[in-house]
This record gives sequence, C-alpha cells and structure tokens, in this order.
Amino acid sequence: MTIPAQDLLNARILIVDDQAANVSLLEAMLQAAGYTQVSSTQDPTTVCALHRQHAFDLILLDLQMPVMDGFQVMEGLKASAPDDYLPVLVITAQPGHKLRALQAGAKDFVSKPFDMVEVKTRIHNLIEVRLLYRQLALHNQALERQVQQRTTELRESEARYRALTELATDWHWEQDGEGRFTQVSGPVLEMLGLRVDALSGVPGEDPDASWNEIGRREVQARIASRRPFLDVPLSRTLANGVTQHYRVSGTPVFDSKCNLTGYRGFGVAILSP
Repeated sequence: MTIPAQDLLNARILIVDDQAANVSLLEAMLQAAGYTQVSSTQDPTTVCALHRQHAFDLILLDLQMPVMDGFQVMEGLKASAPDDYLPVLVITAQPGHKLRALQAGAKDFVSKPFDMVEVKTRIHNLIEVRLLYRQLALHNQALERQVQQRTTELRESEARYRALTELATDWHWEQDGEGRFTQVSGPVLEMLGLRVDALSGVPGEDPDASWNEIGRREVQARIASRRPFLDVPLSRTLANGVTQHYRVSGTPVFDSKCNLTGYRGFGVAILSP
C-alpha cells in the first residue's frame, strides 16, 4: 500500500504550544512544505475536544505548558481516542522527557531548538504511517464485511442444499472411518420399512422383504471398499409381491491429509411406470 503525495499534504495537523512564537514558526514551516490543513491552539485543555471533532492525522504537542502539560493531554487523548492509535509528535527541550513521552503513547519526538529538516522529516514519516494505519484498518473492515457476506451466503447455500436433498432423496446415511453408521435420516425410511443397516450387511433388515442380491452385493462391496458409486440400481420385493426400486449413490470422505474420515450416501425411490 502506498499513500499519494497529495494525501500526505492534505493530512489534518494540529499544533499545540502555549508559546505563540513556536506556533507561528511551525505553521510557517508546514505551510511552506505544502501542508494544506494546519490548525493550532495555545490552550491544551481544548485538544481532546478538537481531536474528537476533526480526527487529526498528527498532533504536534509541546510537553511543558501551564494548566495542563503534554502528558496530561496524552492521557485525555487515549481516553477519548476513536481507535488505539495516538497520532502525537511531542516537542520538548528536556532530554529526560523523551523516553517518558514514548512510554505515554507518543509516536516520536523533536527537540527544541528546532532543526527544521529533522522536524519536516519526522512529520512526513509519522503522517505516512498514520495514513497507512488508517488505510489498513479500512481494508480489514472491508475484508471482515466480505467474510460476513460470504458466510451468510454459504449458510444460505447449505440451507438450500439441505432442503433440496430432503426433497430429492428418500434417505441418506453417514459412516465414520470405522464403518459405523453415525446418521440415518429421511421421512420415507419408516414408511418403506427400509433399514439402511442392511446395506452394510448388519442384521436387522425387513424380514418380509426379499432383496435383489446382485445389486445389493454390489452396493455392499462398494461401501466396504470405500469406493464411490453413482445410481446403482437396487430393488426388493415385499411379501405382497410388490417390487420397490431404488437408485443408490455413495462416496468416501477424506480429510486434508487424504485420510479416510467416513462415508456418506443416499438413496432415491424410483416410481414404477
């Protein structure tokens, strides 16, 4: 990500210093450098309100001021900041204040008397970092909205798939990696008297039904070997002579490391012509 030069020059800057001469000097330097939105105040008690109103990209803050010093101003800014970023460049003539200012949340410092080249360089760098930080935050918000939208779409798609599956299949089953049935569902299952357990050779099938052994053995073999199969015909004849026909499909399920984790399949009843 890069910041256009004009965006840097359009950054909102606030100068906070109780000395009018310092304010005038910094204003003249910033305007000569091409910055277009430079504000100032000699009253430190107004800084928090001004920042809430204008969301400055950089605050040039003198540390030694009457009534309210720069450290107190930073505490107020942290309490009312709209985000976690404190865009403060402190101005101090006391070397011992530099580390304390950084620990209080300032992003950088300049020393009095001013070295104008140094001041302009530090201002440029901090504004660039601030705008990049804001651009990254906006990008993350956009990504989060996309994730939420995709998640909603996925849930809706899954709901449609489940609804269509319920309409399209008479029953379905799922097995774990050991071949144990973990789920059998479908409202037609009970009406047909069909036991899915019979497909795996487990006792418990309808004693009054006679399965077509050729199709049934094929289905059993496919499931046992964990091979996929599609629309294998299967039929059974009830005690009253009625033959019921089905199409049976199934597929193994693997994890990301190609380990078998289970098996799933479904069956559809075929209406007789």
